[in-house]
Amino acid sequence: MKRRQFLQATTSLAGILAISSPAALAAATATPTAKRLPRWRGFNLLEKFVARREGNPPFRESDFELLAEWGFDFARLPMSYLCWATHEEPRKLREAELEHVDQAVEFGRKHGVHINLNFHRAPGYCVNPPKEPFDLWKDAQALEAAVFHWAHFAKRFKGIPNERLSFDLLNEPGNIPEATYVRVVKRLVEAIRAEDPARLIVADGLRWGRDPVHGLVDLGLAQSTRGYDPMQVSHYQASWVNGSERWAEPTWPLKLGENRVMDKAALRRERIEPWKKLEAKGVGIHVGEWGAHNRTPHKVALAWMRDSLESWKEAGWGWALWNLRGSFGVLDSGRADVKYEDFRGHKLDREMLEVLQAG
Repeated sequence: MKRRQFLQATTSLAGILAISSPAALAAATATPTAKRLPRWRGFNLLEKFVARREGNPPFRESDFELLAEWGFDFARLPMSYLCWATHEEPRKLREAELEHVDQAVEFGRKHGVHINLNFHRAPGYCVNPPKEPFDLWKDAQALEAAVFHWAHFAKRFKGIPNERLSFDLLNEPGNIPEATYVRVVKRLVEAIRAEDPARLIVADGLRWGRDPVHGLVDLGLAQSTRGYDPMQVSHYQASWVNGSERWAEPTWPLKLGENRVMDKAALRRERIEPWKKLEAKGVGIHVGEWGAHNRTPHKVALAWMRDSLESWKEAGWGWALWNLRGSFGVLDSGRADVKYEDFRGHKLDREMLEVLQAG
């Protein structure tokens, strides 16, 4: 289906009733607002996560089929702008790569999965190396390039209802001043709303998504938090986390010192209550990323996941696991302590999947 065709796809009652799965029907009939998000549950899909020299593959329709089949209704797409542009010419867009994003939005419509488009690498900022040549927080050149990209996406997808599509501006801004972040977000929001005033927009929390941003309340945005605490459980022996190879093998609950234990009550106190204060101001909350790396003992990971999921369910928040396929996921995760099920050419962690389905 061409982009112009799927942009015109019906959102009438007849179109809703044509969707077959319960997850699809729920997604189609929900009414998301920045003040109150549906409890969307799903996964991060990584086809555009890192730009590849040979070009990035399109998103897989089979992933969206699986999400709907398993009862999930949300896919966050963390993307690098370098998949369709370059540092040297950030405003010169490769249409063939962008059509893959169009296809993903169409797959979401077809299978009743909400699509959340996120710039994991935006002009001037990415939480992961390599560092961008310009600094989004300081350089006008970087900010205006980011504005250009989000304005393009807003225009490209104008008319697609918020039930089907939302924008997540910037992945995990680091330890920067709140005023700096608010200034950048305001400029991006202005550019989006100039093209599509009604688009549902999400902003990640500060300090790598962990802290709510009260300075954004007046902009009418939802916010995205993270579910990686404690890192000693979620990122045990993760090669990209300095020092994690020296951490003791985790347990759950996790003893962090003589007088401190991280357990379900501590998760609520430290990671949910601060965000509940933001929610009370009229801000919808979603857990945009979470999960445990494959070196964490499976039983520990599942116990921690159950407590996290129960806490978010009580809070009324949805979530997106990092990832579907890979070291944090339910497919092909490479864990040494799991009895995998052969599933359509993949290795399925059925026990983890059932924990997620219950959450």
